[in-house]
Amino acid sequence: MPEWSFTLLVNQPLNAEQADAFDHCDAFADGSVSYTLGPENPAEYARLPDPATLRELSCDVEAPTLLDAVARVARDVRLIPGLRAVGVRYDDTVTLAEAAQRCGRELLGPIGGRGRPDGFPEPESAAGGTEFYSWRGIAAWLARTGHVVPEQPRDLVIADRALRLADALDGADVPPGTLRSLGLPIA
Repeated sequence: MPEWSFTLLVNQPLNAEQADAFDHCDAFADGSVSYTLGPENPAEYARLPDPATLRELSCDVEAPTLLDAVARVARDVRLIPGLRAVGVRYDDTVTLAEAAQRCGRELLGPIGGRGRPDGFPEPESAAGGTEFYSWRGIAAWLARTGHVVPEQPRDLVIADRALRLADALDGADVPPGTLRSLGLPIA
């Protein structure tokens, strides 16, 4: 089963109580989802994490599709009181395997294979023997070589829009008839 790497956006930074619940939740016991916890007393620190990072969950989830992976984590996040998913995105930094998964094709052939094709982007960094590339750079190279690659996969667009809509509807008083008129399936 493929592993999907993405960033799930949540409605708020985790507080200490939510982090404790997250750490003890069976749904997250496999370590496929991680978070950044800010300090309890920010004034005591000269350097703080980027506030946006505190509202992100880094996910590396096995599932048949990207949409299934996002849906599973979004569902499981609701097990943490007060926390819910409000969006999803891909990061620009990818390994070759992640890039191949995003575009649905092998990029450079097997290890020790034919090497880097003309104009293929150079790695932006490397750590522990793994090279990291810019997805935008790879997508631009694919476009120049005649391949059609959507900026974002359809599953990612669907998941992000559905999570943003669910967030916007949370607590809103919208009649079911109006939602049906907008084309939304209502049970």
